[in-house]
Formats: sequence, structure tokens, C-alpha cells
Amino acid sequence: MKPLAAVVAIAENGVIGRDNRLPWHISSDLKHFKALTLGKPVIMGRKTFASLGRVLPGRETIVVTRDRAFSPPAGVFVVTDPQAALELGQRRAEALGAAEIILAGGAEIFRALLDRVDRLYVTYVALSPPGDAFFPPLDWSKWEEIRREPHAPGKGDDAAFVFADYVRRHA
Repeated sequence: MKPLAAVVAIAENGVIGRDNRLPWHISSDLKHFKALTLGKPVIMGRKTFASLGRVLPGRETIVVTRDRAFSPPAGVFVVTDPQAALELGQRRAEALGAAEIILAGGAEIFRALLDRVDRLYVTYVALSPPGDAFFPPLDWSKWEEIRREPHAPGKGDDAAFVFADYVRRHA
């Protein structure tokens, strides 16, 4: 079984989105997301997919939606529930030779699958913007931080940020 890894950017107040968009622009984090996800199957909800405005090159996208009228662009897989997304993600990861399956949000998909995630790639954003999408609460005692990399804002970054990686502790 290929591990499931969630990739998320979280503001200080837990916000991950507003009006179906990121409430900040951090160019460095977009590059980090691309590096983490290239060559892997990426599971996301329909609203998250719509917010991207395009198919992400070099990745296979699996969109979870109950909207039967949703018509994806060529090359995008559509499933109706999170379990089906995981099963398809496993098959596609095997076919691609990918090391892991990526869970890219949004909030509803994170809530549905967070208990299945083996690894977290978190970008902590040094802002507290208003928002309407939040990362679900986690029992952090079940996670071990294995990397932390603070960054001052660079060109194209609205704020300072920290890249942190976690693995699930197994009893």
C-alpha cells in the first residue's frame, strides 16, 4: 500500500481558504507544492479543483464530487466518494511508480480522509486572514515532526512561512 500524504497551507488561525481561494499568495509555497506532487496521483474535492482553474501538469488528478453534472477536462478522474478516491489513488500510484498518494484538500476532503493520512506536509503561514475553510482539528500527539524549515518572505510571498513535515506515530 502506498502511503497517503496530505499537503496543506494553514494560517495561524487555522484558515486554509476563503471564497474557494487561498487568502494569500506565497510563490515559494506554490513551488513547494509542485515539487511534492509531481508524478503522483493527487486527490482533491471538486471546489478545490475548480479553484485551480486548470489541470495541474505532471500529476494525475482525482476529483471527489457528488455533483453528477460535473464534467472534468480530459485526463481528470472523477469519483463520488473518498473511499473510491483512495482505491483509485492506490492503483494510479502503482501504475505511475509514485512513492505516495497526495491529498490536496479542501476542508471537506481533509475531514473525510485525515484519519487515513500517513504523512503531513504543512506550510504554516504567518497570517491570520478571514476565511471560510479551516483545517480540521488534529490530535498532534499522534504525529511526529521530522522536518521544520522557517522562511522569511521572499519575492512573491505575502508572509513568512514554515515548511514542516510530520509522520503518523504508530502505537
